[in-house]
Amino acid sequence: MFSMNSSVTAASRPATGSSRRFCLLCTAMAAASAAALGAFVVPSAKADDSIATAQALMHANALSTAFRNAAEIATPSVVVVRSEVKPKRARGKRPEGRANPFEGTPFEDMFPEGLPEGFEFNLPEGRMPGRAGVGSGVIVSDDGLVITNNHVVEGADEVVVELSDGREFRAIEIKTDPDSDLAVVKLADAHGLPVAKLGDSDKLSIGDWVIAIGNPFELETTVSAGIISGKGRELGSIRRAQFLQTDAAINPGNSGGPLVNLAGEVVGINTAIASNSGGYQGIGFAIPVNLAKWVTGQLIDKGTVERAFIGVQMGPLDRRMAEKLGVKDRGGVLVNDVVPDSPAAAAGVQPLDVITGFDDHSISGTRSLQELVERADLGRPHSLTVYRDGKPLTLRVSVKPLPTDLSAGQPPQRRSLEAGAETFYSEEFGLEVRDKESLAEDAYADFAGVLVDRVDDDGLAAEAGIGPGMLIRKVGRTAVGSIAEFAAAVEGQSAEEGILLQIRTPSGNRVVLLKKD
Repeated sequence: MFSMNSSVTAASRPATGSSRRFCLLCTAMAAASAAALGAFVVPSAKADDSIATAQALMHANALSTAFRNAAEIATPSVVVVRSEVKPKRARGKRPEGRANPFEGTPFEDMFPEGLPEGFEFNLPEGRMPGRAGVGSGVIVSDDGLVITNNHVVEGADEVVVELSDGREFRAIEIKTDPDSDLAVVKLADAHGLPVAKLGDSDKLSIGDWVIAIGNPFELETTVSAGIISGKGRELGSIRRAQFLQTDAAINPGNSGGPLVNLAGEVVGINTAIASNSGGYQGIGFAIPVNLAKWVTGQLIDKGTVERAFIGVQMGPLDRRMAEKLGVKDRGGVLVNDVVPDSPAAAAGVQPLDVITGFDDHSISGTRSLQELVERADLGRPHSLTVYRDGKPLTLRVSVKPLPTDLSAGQPPQRRSLEAGAETFYSEEFGLEVRDKESLAEDAYADFAGVLVDRVDDDGLAAEAGIGPGMLIRKVGRTAVGSIAEFAAAVEGQSAEEGILLQIRTPSGNRVVLLKKD
């Protein structure tokens, strides 16, 4: 800067002798400095860009290598599962001791006993056509045990499994668990097969890279990449599983194939997609491999899945209900009712309790508690954390095997009520009730309460889903066995503060909150 300023300043007057030489020297030095500076700065920027590009390529190539290695590790154990349902007769009732002629077809549930006498389909030779399907699977033992989805092999008369090296094996045994949509297929004369590495799905986090391998649209050994988009997802059609959500492309034919981490370990079994078109739209679901290991282990050892239960009817805990019950957040599940003589009843669980923990695990929802309880060890006590009246309480519960006849009951139906019975009407909450004795056919013989006679169309009761014919058993924790007791229980209660009602329907018990927002 000094040399340049000097030269500029010197240009305004004549220079002589040593001064001229000094200025010339300064000018030469400045020119040399500028040239050197230019030579230094410009190549440096280009060099930095080159370094950044090289580093980016290095990271991209490393990720590509990770995907390639994971695919190479997992692909040999991924198989094509081809199932076939043979044509069946579709005429008349099912003969005693014979299989349902609709078994394995979409009509099986519609006609569990076959067609009534005198009815038949106008099909050639009175037969239902056969059908064939293609899915995926993963080998978990070198002597031919394959995990796939129940819906891939359900009702199949014949299942053939094809390996990635072209070998084919016939299935000699199929064990299924429709509740989790998992199945185990045993292959005939198999030995030395490539076996998948099973990982730990509990260690997965949202954002982790995964790849899906399978046979979408019969394009064998297809690999797609994505991330874990969500955990703990619920699908209404599958009652006993919480799913991993991924944006790795899953399409028809991927069902039963593995979801794999970058170490080449199976972390899920691809099962379903969310789609308006039937094809990939960015949301797929996989059963966590830890659940798959437990279910298939039971199927292999026992031929069926033995689940544990504690005996509570559960409901979701929304913000309004949590505030009313004094729970700080929405974590946990609401106890709608306790099954008599169940482990929960023995442990002291009560309706309106909020279960927030089981052993060392926090509870995020009904499926979360269900899954933990089902896999709990039988014959030993477990800790159950509940909130009651806004205060935490720890109970000890010993789980029991889930009864096979446990049923959700039938949908609610309006009951026939006798005319002219005395009623009580609450304008505040928009419902009118009468004594249970006015029910023509008592469907609630084992329960005390008051019957809902009608609800206001724009009232709080209708908004909460209460309808005529339902039985109100309690207001809060207060049992009500007559309209007088119900009137006393709601007296002084306001819609602004809200009231809790324990309701009974043919489907079971539930708790509703009547409250103005």
